[in-house]
Amino acid sequence: MVQLLKDEDRIFKNLYGTQDWGLDGARQRGAWEGTGAMLEQGRDWIIDQVKASGLRGRGGAGFPTGLKWSFMPKEVGERPHYLVVNADESEPGTCKDREMMRHDPHLLIEGCLIASFAMQAHAAYIYLRGEYTFERQRLQAAVEQAYAAGLIGKNACGSGWDFDVYVHHGAGAYICGEETALLESLEGKKGQPRLKPPFPANSGLYGCPTTVNNVESIAVVPTILRKGAEWFSSFGRDNNKGTKVFSISGHVNKPCNVEEALSIPLKTLIETHAGGVRGGWDNLKAIIPGGSSVPLLPKEICDTVLMDFDALREHQSGLGTAAVIVMDNSTDIVKAIARLSYFYKHESCGQCTPCREGTGWMWRVMERMVRGEAEIGEIDMLLDVTKQVEGHTICALGDAAAWPIQGLIRHFRHEIEDRINLYRSSRPVFVQAAE
Repeated sequence: MVQLLKDEDRIFKNLYGTQDWGLDGARQRGAWEGTGAMLEQGRDWIIDQVKASGLRGRGGAGFPTGLKWSFMPKEVGERPHYLVVNADESEPGTCKDREMMRHDPHLLIEGCLIASFAMQAHAAYIYLRGEYTFERQRLQAAVEQAYAAGLIGKNACGSGWDFDVYVHHGAGAYICGEETALLESLEGKKGQPRLKPPFPANSGLYGCPTTVNNVESIAVVPTILRKGAEWFSSFGRDNNKGTKVFSISGHVNKPCNVEEALSIPLKTLIETHAGGVRGGWDNLKAIIPGGSSVPLLPKEICDTVLMDFDALREHQSGLGTAAVIVMDNSTDIVKAIARLSYFYKHESCGQCTPCREGTGWMWRVMERMVRGEAEIGEIDMLLDVTKQVEGHTICALGDAAAWPIQGLIRHFRHEIEDRINLYRSSRPVFVQAAE
């Protein structure tokens, strides 16, 4: 029997916007309670608690959050420290951060204060996706409420620590979800990823020590410190601790965002919270478990797989942003992946040759495979090109373009072959007349 997350253990208690989003409502739900006392414990205590909780980045990479914070210099020299919150949520299928900023913005602002104090940063920048106009307005209003209440600004929460939050609106480029491209955009430059090293912890925003974290990674920290690292780490398997907001879309009866414990079985997640697959579980064809950039999984794997970092990696996929995209048997799976190929081709910044040229080439081949106009030998050629793109670019967009195609060929190669064979058999055969 799978133990589902209890309501009292949910961090985002207003995920669906049924309560007051403002400061009064946030305080009633527990936000800003004892924040000053947490800061009095010192930066080392905060970082140690985040490490002990097992929190891993919620933006896709899954890097241990406390460890990332500890990379920042211990002392502040001539260069100030910065926290940058990545709210450029542009991964197809992912819509969790949007709801957090709409309905529980004070959790994020409080998290920014605590995280910034732990890294000795007097300023945090929240970079929002260009399309998130309403979310920017709501978040800015919450920031102004926090300033008016003395929770941030001079002597934030009476701690003696001065702290400012700046909300920055992007222009709608997917590539700016990559942390160094985000920093370039924040500085007013073209959004293109930087070579690493140097890493942001050494040379980030304006050449200063910087940590870039996802919205969810920051927003959960205050509750972890209030309830204790042991409470958060009581959910999920080893190395996969805590709660997670899942975005479930596609061919389900009730698409939704839902907070659940990591390591919940994928089938349980969908049937309990999303009303099951349209037409029943037996009508399931495949699921993309972590946003459009991770390889899909066929039904036979989805029957038993757990939703956490390690279980999905064992099946050559990933948790990513935990955006679950469900496809039933009515799906043209080849066309679906071709559509994703177009997205990555369109969003490539063009800086790296393998990505700039490879994404377009892969999309064009995929389009021919949708129509069946390719040759059987081109399937392996396409797979080979994905391997040449994967791991050979400055950022992970090349990987993101390659992995959906690799998953398609790994699990549904027969569908591509059948389509090619059908097209070849339906073509008219021209016989040259005898002289």
